[in-house]
Amino acid sequence: MFSKTMLFAASALALAIAAPASAQEPTKLKIGMSFQELNNPYFVSMQEALKAAAASIGADVVVTDAGHDIAKQISDVEDMLQQKIDILLLNPTDSAGIEAAVQAAKAQNVVVVAVDANANGPVDTFVGSKNRDAGYMSCKYLGEKLGGKGEVAILDGIPVVPILQRVEGCKAALGEFADIKLVDTQNGRQDRSVALGVVENMIQSHPNLAGIFSVNDGGAMGALAAIQGSGRDIKLTSVDGAPEAVKAIADGTPFIETTAQFPRDQVRVGLGMALAHKWGARVVPKDVLIDVRVVDSKNAADFSW
Repeated sequence: MFSKTMLFAASALALAIAAPASAQEPTKLKIGMSFQELNNPYFVSMQEALKAAAASIGADVVVTDAGHDIAKQISDVEDMLQQKIDILLLNPTDSAGIEAAVQAAKAQNVVVVAVDANANGPVDTFVGSKNRDAGYMSCKYLGEKLGGKGEVAILDGIPVVPILQRVEGCKAALGEFADIKLVDTQNGRQDRSVALGVVENMIQSHPNLAGIFSVNDGGAMGALAAIQGSGRDIKLTSVDGAPEAVKAIADGTPFIETTAQFPRDQVRVGLGMALAHKWGARVVPKDVLIDVRVVDSKNAADFSW
């Protein structure tokens, strides 16, 4: 369901596309987007949607991959500013560390919209998922499927705000079950290979482990391999809605649920917000949070980003 802010963003983008040439800027818009990583289907799908949306309004796009290196991300933004971008869509790898780059962009009157994770500094608008809801929904689902009892663990990730919010939501949901005990929290760094080893250790250390929540689907796929390798009956839930996770759920593996985000919608709404700022809208939301959705065996076959 669309919120009022999402409808605003959609309207802004539609107006931008429909606007006659005389109403637009005399030169072609240049949009820069700095990703925290592009070795992830979630961000790849976001990049695809951005390029398609930009093409529909005749804008040029510059895309960079920080590889989770904040120094590189700052350098990437500096390079974009030298290329005279009009809009910076920023997916920060470190919300605090990127503030200097945000300040530099605003000093050049560049519109800055943070996408998926917020950034410190004078960001014009932040567009992201309801991450606390996502963690809550996944762990509520896990608790219910465990019959409200048993030992569970959290496969944590990089300490950025969206991940912290997912863990917060998860713990809130688990706290509603008097007979569920959180016995372990370890960092899988949202990486399949790292998560595999971490979860193997979890399983060995906790012979009664009944469930695991992973903060993202990449880590969850490593967790799934560890669970299947152990032969144990351990249920797994996660956040993202990535294609391979959805397939694993549809195939009836121990991976029973992922709470899906909508990366394509996030970047489309982000661009709509940036255009609204760029072309003089007087009232633009400061924060836009997009709903998430439970994907399980009932709807996995029909779900995609």
